[in-house]
Amino acid sequence: MKPFGKRIRRRRALRTGVRWKIAVAIAAVGALVAVTLSLVVHNAARVSMLDNARDVQMWRLVFAQRVYETSKPKEPRFGTKINDPALPPQLDQLMRDGRRGTYVQEHRSGPPDVWAAVPLANGDVLSLHVPFADRSATIMNDLDRALIIGSVSVVFGGCALGVLIGGQLSRRLRKAAAAAGRVAQGNTEVRVRDAIGGVVRDETDELARAVDALTDALGERIEAERRVTADIAHELRTPVTGLLTAAELLPPGRPTELVRDRAQAMRTLVEDVLEVARLDSASERAELQEIALGEFVERRVRALDPDAVVHVVHESWVNTDPRRLERILGNLLANAAKHGKGGKGGAGGTGGPVEVTVEGRVVRVRDHGPGFPEALLKEGPSRFRTGSSDRAGQGHGLGLTIATGQARVLGARLTFRNAAPEGTPDGAGGAIAVLWLPEHAPTTTGSFPILRLAD
Repeated sequence: MKPFGKRIRRRRALRTGVRWKIAVAIAAVGALVAVTLSLVVHNAARVSMLDNARDVQMWRLVFAQRVYETSKPKEPRFGTKINDPALPPQLDQLMRDGRRGTYVQEHRSGPPDVWAAVPLANGDVLSLHVPFADRSATIMNDLDRALIIGSVSVVFGGCALGVLIGGQLSRRLRKAAAAAGRVAQGNTEVRVRDAIGGVVRDETDELARAVDALTDALGERIEAERRVTADIAHELRTPVTGLLTAAELLPPGRPTELVRDRAQAMRTLVEDVLEVARLDSASERAELQEIALGEFVERRVRALDPDAVVHVVHESWVNTDPRRLERILGNLLANAAKHGKGGKGGAGGTGGPVEVTVEGRVVRVRDHGPGFPEALLKEGPSRFRTGSSDRAGQGHGLGLTIATGQARVLGARLTFRNAAPEGTPDGAGGAIAVLWLPEHAPTTTGSFPILRLAD
């Protein structure tokens, strides 16, 4: 049975550039104008030449009439005829009315015939007809050829002009899109108007000014929210510390443990919020030291999670901030331990331990849990959003946010992916967080790390 409801059909979009759209539009308009003018010029020239041929034919006939009327015996001369049976009906009607005239008789093939006829005093009709001059036909052919060449030249010239104009517009739009992309990545100091440049002002500049105004407004709003968050967290630090100190004075017991646990959780949350606010302010600076990355990661992981498995595939020396790197590792390990070992793949289950792999300047942290939520993979970590209940049903969503912010301070990149698609058996998938330290950092070998996908 077919499901009830409307079926949504997605239309395939034909992707083209502004440059070619403008070029095609100008070429089409040029072709239309060229064809129209060519037809007008062709018809006007043909009519003018036919009118001239009719005047010449009438002049010749009048001359032949004078010669006919003054000669004895009267005989038609110069190709004229008396009462020609082939006289067109239109001229025959004029002759009955006692009027002289000319007529162009068209044929399906070949040039037309030009007729001229005059009525005589005795009621006869003197007529003359000759085919349209070959020279005139040659002139018309040459004119048509020139019109075709001109029309083709206009179309190609318009197309080239459209490509030139459209290329400039397309280039400005691409620069604006690239600048807007950098703004979307968090670089609010970029100005789209400065990026597109140019002397001529058009609608692209209006778009750039609108994007810049939007960026400024969003930046002010984000900065205001950051300050409010930092102020609230800072004001909460003192009472939370006092609450935690007071909890230590309570008598032993289950209620006391609950109070201490919640007070400690609140203190951790306040510290995390303050750290996020500092990272958002872009005022954090890394204190770089040269360290052996594999040895450092192995030592810190052993201290943070003794059950984790560490593989150093390729050792490298890098310039980085050890304190911030340790913070990133701690948050990634805590997230992996919480979601990779908890639940179905929890400690004592079949999920397996957390795996940490070091290859050159790349550090991978993998668990064997249900994997990252789809929203996190598409949009990245977001504060106070923990995702679905199977992956992140508890916590505040600040751990990965802080890790991403600290990686940004180090000039590194933190990416997230799942080891296997959804629907695989428990323990067969898992989440993988990959930390890419800056490539310009010096190494003992001077080589780049070999990157392999986790099994």
